[in-house]
Parts: sequence; C-alpha cells; structure tokens
Amino acid sequence: MFNLFKSDKENKPADVKGVRYELLQFVKQELQKAEGGEGGNIRGLNLYISCPVSQCAIYEAAVYADEPDVFKDEVQRIADDYAVALPENWIMEVILNQEFPPEAVKSNKLDAAFFIKTSKNFIKLSASAYIRALSGETEKLEYNITSGGDKINIGRDKKAQADDGFFRTNQIAFPSESSNGSNKFVSRQHAHIEWNNDAGKFMIFADEGGIPPRNKIKIRSEKSEDVIKLSSTHIGHQLQEGDQIILGESAVLEFSYQPATNE
Repeated sequence: MFNLFKSDKENKPADVKGVRYELLQFVKQELQKAEGGEGGNIRGLNLYISCPVSQCAIYEAAVYADEPDVFKDEVQRIADDYAVALPENWIMEVILNQEFPPEAVKSNKLDAAFFIKTSKNFIKLSASAYIRALSGETEKLEYNITSGGDKINIGRDKKAQADDGFFRTNQIAFPSESSNGSNKFVSRQHAHIEWNNDAGKFMIFADEGGIPPRNKIKIRSEKSEDVIKLSSTHIGHQLQEGDQIILGESAVLEFSYQPATNE
C-alpha cells in the first residue's frame, strides 16, 4: 500500500545529476516568489548545504564547487526565465557544512536551505586591507584600501590613456620609467579592486588590458596551490588573506588585512 506519510527526503536523489536538478528546482521555487521584475531588491542568494560526510563529494560536484561561476550562471538563467531581473552585481554563495540560519528556507527533498538577501536584511559592513608589490615597482611601498572608498584602479603609470582616448587614474601605479622589468608587462588599464558589501569582501576585476589576448591576471591563494585566471571583465574574484595577484608576466601584488612589518 502506498504510504501517504512517507517523507520526501526518503526519496532524495543519490547522484550528482539528480542532486543538481533538485537544487536548481528548489532555487527556482524560491525565486518564483520574486517573479515579475521584483528582483531589483535582491543583493545575493545563499545556498546552504549540510549533508552527511558520505555525500559531501556528491553535493560539491552538484554545485560545481571548483567552478562556482558555473552554478551561478545556471541560477541566472532561471532568474531570466522568470523575469526576476537580478541586479548586475548580485552574489551567489554556496555555504557547505554550516548550520542552517533560522531565516533560511529548508528544502523538503535535500540537505539544503536557501536564503535571499534583500535590501531589507542588508547590513553595511566595513573593512580595510593592504596591497603591496612583491615583484615589480609601484609608486608607493604599500597601499591601504577601505570598504568606504571608491574602486582602486591598477595599471601602468598614474595617469594612463585608455583605448577610447580618455585618461584614467591608477591609484596603484607601476611607473613605466622604472628600471624594474616587471613593470612593462602591466597594462595601462589592467584591473581594479572594489568592495562588495553583499559578500563582505574586497573583489578584484580584470579591466580591458587585463584579459586575453592582452596581458593577463592570475590569483594564487595562500591556502591553495590552485591558480585562478580572470578571463572576463564582468566576473570578479573575492580576495582572501595572502592572495597573490600576478599581473602580466611577472608583476605580483599581495593582498593582506595586515600592514607590512618592518623587519
């Protein structure tokens, strides 16, 4: 006899494809509540996953843990299908193995919960950090950046003329007259750093001179040997303590929340 009281979680998927499908269906269900262009107030989407250790690998693969922008793109397509109109700088965060916050909506089928961050639950955060050159020569030995400031342009020379003919100011500048060979591999408009309050992080974005086929940007984390390459001006990277930012061939900047120590 069919059990009308059988829990949905007893029928939860056990493979990567099935988990990914159900996760996206869950997200779609919640986003539909903002259907009709109401997504402008959405600051970010948080997907929480708290699963048994034996299923962690399945869930991580389902959300493309190694390539988080892939899962974000799939969510973006769902939002577009339902005319949710998410703002351009919205953040998708997947939080693994953390207790579900009380405000999150729990899934009936998966070990997951979902929370939509809007202007109403938005809290202004503050932070400061330091940027210093490990390779190449910058105008200053160290730069202090704050969450309340404007975006910080990075490039060759303080005043640099872009391809459109206009000049821009590089707050972190590698002088072209320097004898340091690494400076010549830095583009005039290479990258910029800005604060993202939704994520509570400083983020680095490639500018036109920092994406292929021009000079490139690579980031290596202090905690991982993985190298992240920025190949788009629209998708940034959340900077973490100790991140090394490689500009072009050999100019290297270090990001830290701690000032340099004089040894």
